[in-house]
Amino acid sequence: MLDHIPYLPYILSAFIGIGLAAATGFRVFLPMFAVSLASYFQWIPTHESFDWLSGLPALITTGIATVAEILAYYIPVIDNFLDTVSVPMATIAGSLLFASQFADLGTFSQWGLALIAGGGTAATISSGFAGIRAASTATTGGLGNSVVGTTETAGAGIMAILAMIVPVIAAFLAIATIIIIVILGRKALKKLKKRKETSNNV
Repeated sequence: MLDHIPYLPYILSAFIGIGLAAATGFRVFLPMFAVSLASYFQWIPTHESFDWLSGLPALITTGIATVAEILAYYIPVIDNFLDTVSVPMATIAGSLLFASQFADLGTFSQWGLALIAGGGTAATISSGFAGIRAASTATTGGLGNSVVGTTETAGAGIMAILAMIVPVIAAFLAIATIIIIVILGRKALKKLKKRKETSNNV
């Protein structure tokens, strides 16, 4: 019955792409490792132009990068440094994973849509958490950063799995996450500004 829905394959691909892009907004390499692992064991299909993701070299590389990234976010100072490069990296990773779902489209349409939807989603979530971490560093001296880091890792894992299993739910969660992140990010930045203004007035 669902086969009669117009453009259903593209709609599902968009849901999967948005979910994976959102996951890279939390952690850059964990979603890529999840996709590489799933495609390596043929749990999910992979388009021939993205066969490199299902290869053993990509699986090992993304696996090592995932572990290194997760551990690095628990090291003071380094976690804040990573925030400065996480947004562009998340944008690239989000665009890449989104584009992998639209390999049948023309190159321009595929990557144009990937940059806007995939890259935009990843960049918004990544920058939002960077703002939250900056506020956490300023207000807790970095003690609360581990909580933020754990939340990001859990979010990346859950979102990546949902994107591959139940993409509709993943897409809605991604949209909800963006809204929440934007709200929390703005509140965190306001608190940070007030704290700076207070310290300057003293």
